[in-house]
This record gives sequence, C-alpha cells and structure tokens, in this order.
Amino acid sequence: MNYTNLGVWTALMVIAVLLLSLLLGNILRHFIPALKKSLIPVSVLGGLLLLIISTVTYYCAGDYFFNLPLFGGNGGGERMSGMNVLEVITYHCLGVGFVATGLRSSKKKFGKKRAGEIFDSGLVTVNGYLVQAFVGLAITLVGAYLLHTDGLISAAGILLAFGFGQGTGQALNYGNIFEKDYGFTGGGNFGLTIAALGFLAACIVGVIYINVMRRKGQIKIVEREKGNSLSDYEDENEISIVSSMDKLTVQVAIVLAIYAASFGIMYGLSALIPSLANTLFGFNFFIGVLLTLPVKAVLNKLYEKKIIKKQIINNFMMDRIGGFAFDLMIVAGVAAIQIPLLASYWGLLLILAAAGALVTVFYVNFVCKRQFGAYRHEQFLAFFGMLTGTASTGMILLREIDGTYRTPASENLVYQNVPAMVFGFPLMFLATYAPTSDLAALITCLIVGAAFVVLNLVLFRNRIFKRKSVAEGAAESDGAEEGAAGAEEAESAPDEPKTE
Repeated sequence: MNYTNLGVWTALMVIAVLLLSLLLGNILRHFIPALKKSLIPVSVLGGLLLLIISTVTYYCAGDYFFNLPLFGGNGGGERMSGMNVLEVITYHCLGVGFVATGLRSSKKKFGKKRAGEIFDSGLVTVNGYLVQAFVGLAITLVGAYLLHTDGLISAAGILLAFGFGQGTGQALNYGNIFEKDYGFTGGGNFGLTIAALGFLAACIVGVIYINVMRRKGQIKIVEREKGNSLSDYEDENEISIVSSMDKLTVQVAIVLAIYAASFGIMYGLSALIPSLANTLFGFNFFIGVLLTLPVKAVLNKLYEKKIIKKQIINNFMMDRIGGFAFDLMIVAGVAAIQIPLLASYWGLLLILAAAGALVTVFYVNFVCKRQFGAYRHEQFLAFFGMLTGTASTGMILLREIDGTYRTPASENLVYQNVPAMVFGFPLMFLATYAPTSDLAALITCLIVGAAFVVLNLVLFRNRIFKRKSVAEGAAESDGAEEGAAGAEEAESAPDEPKTE
C-alpha cells in the first residue's frame, strides 16, 4: 500500500471537510445574530456553504469541488467520484442513525390518555406524508403534461413526501430509484433539493410562527435548563464508562453489527427477488430499526435471567451516535446537490416546495388546534419541523418555546415512530409503483388521497363518534319524553264505549 496515493485519503478527507463545514457553520451561527435567530440547523448551514463552494468550483474549474483529485476525482472504472462518496455517506448515515435511535430503551409507561395522544401523533405524521404526496403528485401530473420537460416523470412529486416528510436520506434513496429504474433524469438531485428546501421552509415558517404568536401573547420563550445529574447521562446499573472496552466503543459496535445484519437480510432477499433489489436496499433504515426489536427483547431476557448483570445500552450515547449520523447525513446530502443538473426543474421545485410548506402548515395547525389544544403551539412547531425537515428540526423549533420540555410535545415526537411505521410502511411501496406509468401515478395519487381521508377519520374518531353518540342520545331522550307524554294522555283520557 502506497500511503502517498491520494486514494488512500479520499474518504477521510471528504468526512473531514464535512465536519469542518459543520464547525464553520456553528461559528457563523454564533457570531451572526440573524443566522441564530433564523434557527437554521448547523448541518443545513454547513451543507449550504459546501453547496455554494461546489457550484462556484463547477463554473470556474469545470467540475464540482468534491470531484477534485483530493476527493477521488470524477471517478472512472470501479472507482467512485467524490460526489458519489457524499451520496454513500448520506445513505449509510440514514440507516446508522435510525438503528441508534431504535436501540434506545424506554421504561416509561403511559396511561390511556397519553397512549392515545402518541397513537394520534403517529397518525398525524403519516397523514402529513400522505397530504404532501397527494399535492406533490397532483402538481407533477399536471406539470409533466404541460411542460413536456425531457427526463421529468409524472410521479416525481411523490418525492415531496420523502424530502419534506422524511429528510435527505430517503429523498436521495427514492430519487436514485426513480433515476436508475424509471428514467427520471437527475432524480437523486431532485430529491436532495426538495429536502434542502424543506429545511429552509421549516426554519422560515417556524421563525415567523414563533414571532407572530409571541406578539399575540400566546407563547413565550423559555430557556432550557442544562442537565447536571448523572441520571441525565446514564441509568442505574450500566456498564462502566471505561473498562477493558470503552463504553462508546460498545455502543458503536452494537449499532454497526445490527446495521451489518440488515445488509445481510437485504442482500439475501435481493438474491431471491432480483427485481426488488433497489427497493429493498432503499429500506435499509427500516430493516435496521426492525432488527433492533429482537435485539432489545433478547437483552431484556438476559437481564431478567441475570445472565448479563449490567445494562449495555446507554440512551445518552445512542442519542449522540444518532445525532452525529443525522448531522453528517444532512450536511453530505445538501453538499451533494448538483445545481446545474436541475436547471430545467427549478420552477417546478419551487412550486412543490411552496405548496408542500403551505399544505403542511394548514394541516398541522388544523390538527394541533383540535387534538392537542392544551399545548397546540408546542406540538405545531414539533410536527411542522419534523414534517419539513427531520425530528431534530422539530426539536430545534420546539426548544425555542419549550426549552424544559414541560409539555408532552417532545415525547409525542419520539414515541410516534411506532404507530407511524405501522400505518406508513405499507404505503411506501406505492412509491415504487407510481413511476411505472402516468396512469400508475394517477392511481397512486387517488389511493393516497383516499388513505388520507380514512386515516383522518381514525384520527378524529372521538370527535366524530362522540357527536354521533350525543345525537343518538338526544334522539332517544326525545323519544322517551314523547312516549311518557303519550302515556300520560292515555291515562287521563276517558274510556271509550265498547262496541259489540
């Protein structure tokens, strides 16, 4: 191995530049008040800085910044280009982040009311995806018919639900599937751009909402208290921080072992069903999360049997691993956008972003006002941030008015994942059906719209059935009163003469 070869340094240099951009973004956010007030996540800010540098490099030097020789060049043969490395980082960080989040243990038990609110939170999340997918498909169905843009497919609008609703990683996954399997030119970049516009929408609308509601006196800014107790960082009876193996090393090893197992499952299923290979590998994050369930179940059983006497999983460190993975995913995803490839799509992209932001604002505000009235503003910011960026974006907005997490909004955001996956996973397969033809895109749009209506009936079940039961009760009461009045009249009326 020749260590003077630039190829040896490629991956390390790419990651180093991504992390340096995060540090630079954090410095800018600290010293520029306008950036701090904007609530733009540092990962998005760092990605935008690299996107600007990469685009300027393209127009000045003829290639993107990450395709310079230091980052692997423009590829060739079996070698990946620097921009491909960014996409790989985005893809894997999505899976690693979800596995780390899924491994968190929770001993908290909820009462019937709180369990209902968490269930409703999952429904709101899925309905957010559905309404975004419906609006996105409607726009691109019309756009593909009117614009006749080369390389544009009518199902492209469904990427609005992935870019806004699920973030950079999934937007890239499905954009690439559309590009490779269905001829959507620039599909990966299209998805990444929607995700980046979603982050900006979250920050812009979130800041406007906070300022408007604060002027109205409906919310106030609350500073978050820093955790100083040991319980903020570890539970009782956990493994030592430093022993023969560092505690962080143990956490990282478990996460990567599960993620590697998910690869084995995807690879095996792809060998059995080659036609679904791209779709299966697009669900790397979901398969990883599913694998965390049996792992936690086995560990809990071993704890009960006293075979393992110390708790292995540390929630604080799992949060840090997930946070690192998601920060790296976002900055790499934004930096991987190739603006010149999107020249013919910018009008459509801006329409999709504006429509997605508006429909998400109206729907989330409508739901929070009716279902989470006691803390509607906190829940609005949490949901809106998540449905236009990531869960981290929702938490950033929430912390501005609920820094101590006194409301259940933060818990709803964390625990809604289970019901959201149950309801949302079957619908994700529609995303690979929609691009097969224009008719398939139209059918998908109608199915998504119907599912949105049905799940909203489930969401508002208590209001709907409560009104129905009240109306039936009133009718029965009226009937009983009429019956009683009739009986009184019969008793007071004179007996009629009998006839032979």
